[in-house]
Amino acid sequence: MSDWLPDTPRTLTFPTAAYVTLDGADWLASASPHPHSVQTLWATHPTVPSVLPCGTVFDVINAPALFGRRMVDRLWSAGPGSGPVAAHRGRILLFASPGTAQRLPSLLGWEEWAHAVPPLLYHGAGDAVTVPPLHPGHSPAEQAAGDDVLASAVSRWLVAPDVRSPWLPGPDVLLWACVRAARCASDEEHETALQGPVPALTTG
Repeated sequence: MSDWLPDTPRTLTFPTAAYVTLDGADWLASASPHPHSVQTLWATHPTVPSVLPCGTVFDVINAPALFGRRMVDRLWSAGPGSGPVAAHRGRILLFASPGTAQRLPSLLGWEEWAHAVPPLLYHGAGDAVTVPPLHPGHSPAEQAAGDDVLASAVSRWLVAPDVRSPWLPGPDVLLWACVRAARCASDEEHETALQGPVPALTTG
C-alpha cells in the first residue's frame, strides 16, 4: 500500500500564493449555509480568520506542523499535489474531499506505519475549522499584541484556494502522504542515531 499512489492530477510546481483569489473565496464561502453573509464579513474584515463548516464542500485533516509540512512536501515532490493547505496556530490544515475525515482513520489503522504517524484531527460533517484570512496581514488586535505573539499564532495559506472547484485529495492520497511522511521522519531519526552524540568541546 505504501508505495501505491492513485491516478490523480499532478502539478509539478509548488504554488506559493499567499492570498485567496475571488474564485477561491467563492468556493470557501460555499461551505457556509449563508455564503453571502460570509462574503460580507470578508469584505469588511479581510484580515480576520473565519470559521467554516466541514463535510459538504470539503473535509479538513489537521496535523502537527512538522508532520503536516512533510505530508505537503511529499504530495508536491512525489505525489499529485494537494488541495488548499493552511497553517493555523502550530497546525497544518489539509483540505480534502468530503468523506475523507470519516474514512482516513480506518485506512490508517490497517497501515503498518500507523504507529509512526502523530495524532491527527479529522474534521468532517458536523465540525468546523478556523481558516486564515483571505489576504496576508494582521488585524489591529494582532498588531497591538506584538511580534512574539504573532510569531507563535501565525495563520496563513500555504496553498491558497484560487479556483471555484479546486481538486481535493481523498483518503487514499492522504494515506499515501501520511506513510511517506512517517517514513521520512523515521529515516531522519535513524541517520541521527548513526551519527551519534556530538562530542563536547574541551579546553586545555
